Amino acid sequence: MQDLRNKISLWNIESAPQFNILLDCAQIAKENKFSLYIIGGYVRDFILNPNKLASDIDFVTEGDAELVATLIQKKIAPKSKLSVFKTYGTAHFQYKGIDFEFVSARKESYSPETRNPTVEQGSLEDDQKRRDFTINALAISLNDSDFGTIIDPFNGIEDLKNGIIRTPLVPVETFSDDPLRMLRSIRFASRLNFTIEPKTLQGIHDNAERILIITPERITEEFQKIMASPKPSVGIGLLQQVGILRYFLPELSDLEGVEEVDGQSHKENFWHTLEVLDNVAISSENIWLRWAALLHDIGKPRTKKFIPGIGFTFHGHEFLGSKMAKEIFKRMRMPLGTELKYVSKLVMLSSRPIALVTDDASDSALRRLLADAGQDLDDLFQLCRADITTKNKQRKLQYLKNFDHAYTKIQEVEARDQIKNFQTPVTGEMIMDWFGLKPGKEIGVLKNEVREAILEGVIPNEYEAAKKFVFEKAKALKFSEPS
Repeated sequence: MQDLRNKISLWNIESAPQFNILLDCAQIAKENKFSLYIIGGYVRDFILNPNKLASDIDFVTEGDAELVATLIQKKIAPKSKLSVFKTYGTAHFQYKGIDFEFVSARKESYSPETRNPTVEQGSLEDDQKRRDFTINALAISLNDSDFGTIIDPFNGIEDLKNGIIRTPLVPVETFSDDPLRMLRSIRFASRLNFTIEPKTLQGIHDNAERILIITPERITEEFQKIMASPKPSVGIGLLQQVGILRYFLPELSDLEGVEEVDGQSHKENFWHTLEVLDNVAISSENIWLRWAALLHDIGKPRTKKFIPGIGFTFHGHEFLGSKMAKEIFKRMRMPLGTELKYVSKLVMLSSRPIALVTDDASDSALRRLLADAGQDLDDLFQLCRADITTKNKQRKLQYLKNFDHAYTKIQEVEARDQIKNFQTPVTGEMIMDWFGLKPGKEIGVLKNEVREAILEGVIPNEYEAAKKFVFEKAKALKFSEPS
């Protein structure tokens, strides 16, 4: 944290990449005699990294936010569109790729049934009190009398220096008022690699059940940001620790724990899963590959059996897990198209490559994996490599070599048989034309026969060979060419 402390102690608003824009806003505020402050994430991120270009700037005024936004927009971005949201007392426009958001300083009060507050006009101090965390309650004055001064009533800069997430007010009240803040605190801890202060963490634990009043869409939005963080296990581990995870992703929460029978136990699958996820995150920002890692063992609790003399088994957990992925995506309001198909496929195939590491793995098995994985073969092997979490360095190295060996064999088969983008060389339309058939199960039978023959190596993946094979099979099935 020492580097961070050095940066914070040397901060200066004049070093901000958007300083000239802020100066223009300050000048307009001065000319029109209204108060203006920057608040929240812009201030936090600027202090942490003064050279970072911001994509949005939040302003607060103790006057009329709509009027302030209108005056500034007309002066610096007259061609932009000003959007006003009277219900929330905010106004917004874009300029040079930056979102400018204006809000009137306000007080908020909440009822237990909703996170939507009752709002009344307030001071800057009131507005800072309603913020979720001390590091987000920081403000910078753009007023003539104290331009560039940081206003820090809750020691947010100290918390930035020390890497602490803390609420400005009593944590239980903060999280009870707006339970989404519980997810935000964990997201910031995960993204910034900060620690949640003990009383704040206890406040999350005590209010965990209130996450049920948050819509699935908002929960998923925050969870996706945790999944996208450099080390997702930090945030997901915290969600499990405070008891929130089981309210929206119980299938993952259920992975935790080890059962023992007759002195035999199984691997702890929750923390193993998070380790696999982190391994994927090191090498890929593909959020859906990360989801495949998160769900690759999701079917184990429902398929777990103890067999005397053998131990615990999880037969079919990949198949069940691929089906469970759809249940989870629907419940969490995530996309049900190509993203779900991709995740389900990788979960389904996640144990297949391990069976191909031996020298006696058949070409047929290699071709089948190629056909099933298609363009996602490399991602599948990336997931399988990430799944190696043994702490024995020699064993880990051997496992990785085994996967490399299997991958090389698959590439050799692909170069010869061209299976990766596998489509049978003959189509259903061709078969119907050749035999004068209408659409029906016979077409599917013949196409499947061709597919199996190619994957088994009976015929090459070529048109003439496939056509000849179809006619031979048709004859055996007593199809005849049209007269």
